[in-house]
Amino acid sequence: MAEPKTEEFLDEIEKAEIEELGDELIDIDEEAAELDEIEALKVERDDFRDRFMRALADAENSRKRADKDRREAENYGGSKLARDLLPVYDNLKRAIEAVGDEQKEAAGAFIEGVELTLRELLKVFRSHGIEPISPEVGDKFDPQLHQAMFEAPVPGTKAGDIIQVSAEGFMLHDRLLRPSQVGVSSTPAS
Repeated sequence: MAEPKTEEFLDEIEKAEIEELGDELIDIDEEAAELDEIEALKVERDDFRDRFMRALADAENSRKRADKDRREAENYGGSKLARDLLPVYDNLKRAIEAVGDEQKEAAGAFIEGVELTLRELLKVFRSHGIEPISPEVGDKFDPQLHQAMFEAPVPGTKAGDIIQVSAEGFMLHDRLLRPSQVGVSSTPAS
């Protein structure tokens, strides 16, 4: 009878070992699940960090773009109004240039008022970043600043020299508001 007890004892030991192995397998499975969960959390964390950094960069780019747009609106927002005022400047200047000596004596105060108005207009232009481009006869034609209204051969000049200024041009800060209108010398005829 000793044998059946030994067998039972061995069966019990075997069952206990199997249970222990089962428990160890369960622990290993739980640890593997925890490791998988940690890996998934790390991947999710990295994804959130990447998305956060992109959102931060987008916000910074939007701020910079808004600052640039605001500066451009401040500097160039009034360019249409400025363009519309340039003919007023041209007319005042032509009026002053057309006055002869007789008229200066007869209507001196009136002409002085027109000159003051022209100076005040230029002062307002300058306060808003509008500067005149005033080429002189003999200057070299610059297509970035001047518009050739006509071309004519003039003795004693070189091709590309300004021979007449019809209207001054204007810059609005660093942008061309209106080019100077000029006549340009072509290669002199021989």
